[in-house]
Amino acid sequence: MSITAEDVKASLSSLIDTNTEKDFVSSKSIKNIKVEGGDISLDVELGYPAKSQVEAIRSAVTGAVQSIPGAGKVSANVYSKIISHTVQRGLKLMPNVKNIIAVASGKGGVGKSTTAVNLALALAAEGASVGILDADIYGPSQPMMLGVSGRPLSKDGKTMEPLESHGLQVSSIGFMIDPDEPMVWRGPMVTQALQQLLEQTNWRDLDYLIVDMPPGTGDIQLTLSQKVPVTGAVIVTTPQDIALLDARKGLKMFEKVGIPILGVVENMSTHICSNCGHTEAIFGHGGGQKMCADFGVDFLGALPLTMAIREQTDSGKPTVVSEPDGPIAQVYKEIARKVAVKVAEKAKDMTSKFPNIVIKND
Repeated sequence: MSITAEDVKASLSSLIDTNTEKDFVSSKSIKNIKVEGGDISLDVELGYPAKSQVEAIRSAVTGAVQSIPGAGKVSANVYSKIISHTVQRGLKLMPNVKNIIAVASGKGGVGKSTTAVNLALALAAEGASVGILDADIYGPSQPMMLGVSGRPLSKDGKTMEPLESHGLQVSSIGFMIDPDEPMVWRGPMVTQALQQLLEQTNWRDLDYLIVDMPPGTGDIQLTLSQKVPVTGAVIVTTPQDIALLDARKGLKMFEKVGIPILGVVENMSTHICSNCGHTEAIFGHGGGQKMCADFGVDFLGALPLTMAIREQTDSGKPTVVSEPDGPIAQVYKEIARKVAVKVAEKAKDMTSKFPNIVIKND
């Protein structure tokens, strides 16, 4: 009895992708099944970057197909295809940027910028093309965190090239000003600076642009929600009650303006003593999970309060590049994978498929 494409699908219908928690058939990942005699070849298309997962997925898929009676040689081509997903109604996507992810917090000092840069680096480590925009106009920290300095080049006098560090494309107001110079600007100037940084940077074919937001729910957040096509937001908090109070406000703000919450990251979850290894929840325990349960959003992960994270970001080599195989980098990578999967599950952006309708009075 000859093997059919349906037999191949049947063998994979109960194989779960541990990243999406869905089977490969219902998630429409299986493409181009070819059967020649007993030999079978197929493509496995993932909607999220998964460089470190490819071999495990290939092995699982070929093993499942190999179990079909009469199966001969089985080959599976596993690859990632990142596409653009829906944004706020009425906004068009930016050229050369597929998905914009805002990393925000209700209050300052919760480790939002550290989370943003490590999230960007983790996505890049999985094979995605990633940029990071430092939208914290009053307190830009990404130049220091990424160990990059200098002024952006402009080829046409109107736009500027992003600087690069650790495989990321980077744009920040910090590249234009003296590090000790305070930004004594009113709201309209700040929002204009954000739009210029975003729109006048020549981003090159980004799968993801991570926007490191300033704390709060003010001018920058409003401009971002009304004028920037955002795919989703990640909220960063600590377990402390006062931080959670402000994080809830940030979360509600994004919900009000129609930007989906991709999840919550709890930073400084526990403190690990560098001398004895004792773990203590000095800022409280379980606040992030409770907030997620209250609002029906995903808990993406918890990070400890350790000296290493601070030292690595201060030195311009954040954890994901300093210790790529370390336990903390693994947490950042798991968070990044969850974020990418959440983005991949959103509806595709179809605005580019629609023709522009122009009405003329002839």
